[in-house]
Amino acid sequence: MNAFIAEIIGTGLLVFAGCGVVANVVLPHTKGHGGGWMVITTGWALAVFIGVSVAGPHSGAHLNPAVSIALAVAGKFSWQLVLPYILAQLLGGFIGAAMMYAFYYPHFCKASDPSSIAAPFATSPALRNMGSNFLSEVLGTFVLIFVILFFTNPGLGDADQTPVGLGSLGALPVALLVWVIGLSFGGTTGYAINPARDLGPRLVHQLAPIKNKGKSDWSYAWVPILGPLVGAAVASGLFMLLNT
Repeated sequence: MNAFIAEIIGTGLLVFAGCGVVANVVLPHTKGHGGGWMVITTGWALAVFIGVSVAGPHSGAHLNPAVSIALAVAGKFSWQLVLPYILAQLLGGFIGAAMMYAFYYPHFCKASDPSSIAAPFATSPALRNMGSNFLSEVLGTFVLIFVILFFTNPGLGDADQTPVGLGSLGALPVALLVWVIGLSFGGTTGYAINPARDLGPRLVHQLAPIKNKGKSDWSYAWVPILGPLVGAAVASGLFMLLNT
């Protein structure tokens, strides 16, 4: 399995399971309905675990454009590979969301609340304030990238055989990192911290023929795309400054 395919599969599994836990909690008539924030954050953390476990040995398991860009800025990843990785991640995110939609299709058909229908696909703010929402995504992604950069070390684990990325940190540590970000900082915007996690699924929501789905809120979509990229750049810059 080459790196491009690994990023598609890893990101697809991440989004399928991650968006799936949101659907299980918010959509009516599922056995997980009403499970709450702890279930959602735990599900997303474990979704990261399986995505990293599958893709790690083959691509390093970036699974996130912010990770690819941050590693390139920090000199840990080739800029020539950034665009192919991002394209693979966006495609994986779209495929994963489409799989989630197919899986929960009967429950989407039973749903009448547009916000509940949209939630499994794309993030949205608890309080809509673009400046504050943007800052939330910047800081949440900063924590993700800063920790990854400090702990991604060629001497750890099987990193001599694993390309640089989340996989060289290890699936379990990354899962725990994403879990604490969700628990501590996720309540403001739903913590996208990953443009591929939001853009592909939002597009699936736009295209999916779901009754009562409402709008896909593209006016907000720039926040979970640009916020993580800025947070990644700031984290990389500070990392390089501290290591000069």
